[in-house]
Amino acid sequence: MKKINCWEFKKCGRQPGGNQAHSLGACPATTEKKLHGVHGGSQAGRACWIVGGTFCDDAEQGTFPKKYFSCVECDFYKRVKEEEASGFQPSASLFMKLH
Repeated sequence: MKKINCWEFKKCGRQPGGNQAHSLGACPATTEKKLHGVHGGSQAGRACWIVGGTFCDDAEQGTFPKKYFSCVECDFYKRVKEEEASGFQPSASLFMKLH
């Protein structure tokens, strides 16, 4: 199974060059270089729940502490967690990579 990034899963078009990026701006998960490669994703594409200011369902999700509990209910988060199994990196360690 090919590992996909959040913007591919959600089909939001917020990645650079995407159909919504020009009018709404690129989502921070698509440009966050410190998480590139985490869980096999591009930029923060497979760790989007760690990045503040991401956009889901056409709304900014806020900071990591504010959005985390809604993110863990997200189908994409659950998919990454299942795909990575024992290799799933805890949110605390990913958060530390950003700071």
